[in-house]
Amino acid sequence: MNKRTAVKKLTFAALFLALAMVLPFLTGQIPQIGSMLCPMHIPALLCGFVCGAPWGLGVGLIAPLLRSLLFGMPALFPQATSMALELATYGLISGLMYRLLKNVKGREYMALIIAMVCGRVVWGFARLFFAGLSGGVFTWQAFLAGAITTAVPGIILQLVIIPPIVLLLAKAGLIKKA
Repeated sequence: MNKRTAVKKLTFAALFLALAMVLPFLTGQIPQIGSMLCPMHIPALLCGFVCGAPWGLGVGLIAPLLRSLLFGMPALFPQATSMALELATYGLISGLMYRLLKNVKGREYMALIIAMVCGRVVWGFARLFFAGLSGGVFTWQAFLAGAITTAVPGIILQLVIIPPIVLLLAKAGLIKKA
């Protein structure tokens, strides 16, 4: 990777990290569904698409932990720690799948859906592990509620806005085309 590309990726990663810090403040203004929009997920997923798997993993891992330390939300344990693993998975898998599926029509959607499923599975295992550490219980119903039911608005939002953003960035030459 040449120096110019490295600086570009670092700049975009910093932008996505900043968005992960700010977006929850904006969606928090909608009390009924603000947290259900999963605002920190969008920058982690986009970072994977734009900067690649390693950068997406890094931004996804750092964002919830940093936001927890700076603003107290989400709570560091188990929410931010579980979310850090989930978002790291989003960034890693979206970046990997976008590159691996380079000759597949609709790869933006396919990569996004695969990343979303993998991230939610990792989140579920993390919550199960952390519940076991703390003597708590994490049930199948809790997984379904946290990963799917309450996240439906966020899932829809991600499916609606992320692929068009990726396509526009690719058209503008900011993402390497297939």
